[in-house]
Amino acid sequence: MALSRQDVEHIADLARLEIGDDEIADMVAKLSQILGMVAELGAADTSGVEPMAHPLEMAQRLRPDEVTESDHRELYQQNAPDVVDGLYRVPKVIE
Repeated sequence: MALSRQDVEHIADLARLEIGDDEIADMVAKLSQILGMVAELGAADTSGVEPMAHPLEMAQRLRPDEVTESDHRELYQQNAPDVVDGLYRVPKVIE
């Protein structure tokens, strides 16, 4: 698929990119080449290929879900200026 100069200018405008007149021709060629490669990939026959999440047959090693640290909430809240029922109170910022 070949892009025109107007296509690239429109894409640049949508992306809020400023592209100089000297760069437009190069961008047209590069973006057209990228779209051509994408079209080639789209033409490949993938009917017998099973969808996969990862190219390697691996399982993620997970650690046991255990509590490894003790609760220090009381200690940390001793430094807070205002705590109610275990929650930090802060000034209202929305009027």
